[in-house]
Amino acid sequence: MSTTTLCFDFGNTRLKCAVFEGETLLDLIVMDNDQDDTIQDLIARYQPTKSILSSVINHNPAMETILAANTQYHRLSHDSKLPITTPVGKPQDIGADRLALVSAAVHYFPGKNNLVIGLGTAITYNFINKYHEFVGGSISPGMEMRFKSLHHYTAKLPLVEKDWNLSLIGYDTRTNILSGVILGMAKEIDGIIDYYDEKYDNFNVVLTGGDTPFFVYHLKNKIFADPNLIYKGLYAISEHNNV
Repeated sequence: MSTTTLCFDFGNTRLKCAVFEGETLLDLIVMDNDQDDTIQDLIARYQPTKSILSSVINHNPAMETILAANTQYHRLSHDSKLPITTPVGKPQDIGADRLALVSAAVHYFPGKNNLVIGLGTAITYNFINKYHEFVGGSISPGMEMRFKSLHHYTAKLPLVEKDWNLSLIGYDTRTNILSGVILGMAKEIDGIIDYYDEKYDNFNVVLTGGDTPFFVYHLKNKIFADPNLIYKGLYAISEHNNV
């Protein structure tokens, strides 16, 4: 009989919980908050055997107590058992979200030089070599951050919401901003991919994160896109640590 696992991903923008039945992603929940009642309701609804938390924010500490009392619970950190090594100066400074992404890449694409690009509040470029060493990468502003910056640091530019419908040549202020931000980011991503591709053979790229659908069709490079990669990584880490 398959066990149920709750995989919590608390990022700078949203609180999310992925529900796995065995290895199958059963449900994905955007949470309104992380208060005690919310966590207890999730436990009552899904009756999980295991749980894992990846958090880059100051979350409600009591939720960890609740999860530990009702499930086999693991908090993702640099001390977790991972399918990678982290030969960097301060492994404790690596974000839990990045650890989940690179662990998923190694799990699904072993033996390759993997570049995992996470499209969220920030763009994270995460490089794991074919020896499964997470050697680092780079970080740049994400899509909504760029929209907000244009609005905040100018007197008259509006705050533009992301939109699928855009063209290369904008015909008003809004569409100029859409073109500049989204297509500009696409060219940045392609450029970074090209730079890695020149340096490494047996090279693989994975694109993930909530903003992935906005960029897949604007990239010239062949990529593997999986918006749910971080949850699959959390599940794999949970299985490795919750034994």
